[in-house]
Amino acid sequence: MHDLQRWKLWEPVLWLLALASPWLLSTHALIINEIAIVALFAVSLDLILGYAGIVSLGHAAFFGMGAYAAALFAKLVMPDPLVGLLFAIAVSTLLGAVCSLTIMRGTDLTRLMVTMGVAMILMELANKLDITGGADGLQGVIMGPLLGRFEFDLQGQTAAWYSISVLLVLFVLARRLVHSPLGGTLKALRDNRLRAMAIGIPVTSRLAVIYTIAAGVAGAAGGLMAQTSSFASVDLFAFDRSADLMLLVVIGGTGWLYGGVAGAIVFKVMQDWISSITPQYWTFWIGLFLVVLMLVGRDRLIRPWNWFGGKKS
Repeated sequence: MHDLQRWKLWEPVLWLLALASPWLLSTHALIINEIAIVALFAVSLDLILGYAGIVSLGHAAFFGMGAYAAALFAKLVMPDPLVGLLFAIAVSTLLGAVCSLTIMRGTDLTRLMVTMGVAMILMELANKLDITGGADGLQGVIMGPLLGRFEFDLQGQTAAWYSISVLLVLFVLARRLVHSPLGGTLKALRDNRLRAMAIGIPVTSRLAVIYTIAAGVAGAAGGLMAQTSSFASVDLFAFDRSADLMLLVVIGGTGWLYGGVAGAIVFKVMQDWISSITPQYWTFWIGLFLVVLMLVGRDRLIRPWNWFGGKKS
C-alpha cells in the first residue's frame, strides 16, 4: 500500500499510452518494440548503477545470455514465448549469481574490467560453439503464438505489446524492490559503503543479491530481443551494446527507474531519426547532444517534466 501511494497521477496515463502506442502508431511498431526492450535493459543497469553504485561495462553478457537461452529454448524445446522468457530469465539469473562472486572483491576499476571480461568470454564462446550458430548467429528460430492466440506479425504490433507488457510488469517489481528495506540498504551502501558496514549492513551479500536480480532483468530484455526478432547473434555480447546502454542511462539519469525508460526513448528516437538523415554521422550528433546535456545540465533541460512530478522514484 505504501508503494502504491508513491505513484503519481500521470504514471497510469503514461503506461496506458505506452500500451496503446503500437495501435496508435502502427507504422512505428517495430521501433516501439525496440525501445521497450532497450528500456528494460536500461532499468536492469540502473538497479546496480543507480541504486548500488556498481559500474558495469559488461552488462551485455546477461542480455546476450538471455537472448541465446530464449532462442535455443524455442528451437530445441518448445516455441512458447512466455515459457521461453522464463527460461531466459532463469539462465541469466544463474549467470548473475555466479558473476556476483567477482564484483564483491576489489575496487570499481577492477569490477569494470571483470564485467567486460565476462562479456568477452561469452562472446567468444558464442562465436565458437556450433549450437549457437557461431559467427552466423542462431537462425531458424520460430516462435509460437503469444498466449496461444496472437501470432507475431511482420508489422511488429504483437511484439511491441508483448515487450511493453513485460517491461511494465518488471518495472513494477523493480519499483517495489527499490522502495523495500533492501532498496534502502542499497542506497546506504551506495552513498557510503564504510558507514553502511559500520552499522551492520551485510554489504557483500546485498551487492550479490541486486547484481543477480539485475542480471535476470537484463536476461529478460535479451530474451524479448531474440523472441521478437527470431534471431540471436554474437553482437548481443559486444562492448558497444554495454557502452550504448551506459550512455542512455546517463541521458535519462541514474537512481530513477524512469531515467532508463526516458533515456531509451530519447536515444532510440534520435538514433532512428538522425541516421535516416545522415547515416554516416549520426554518432557525432548523439555525442554532441551528450556534451550539451553535460554542459547545460539535465535538470534545466527537463524542468517542465518536473512540474508534473517527474522526480526520482
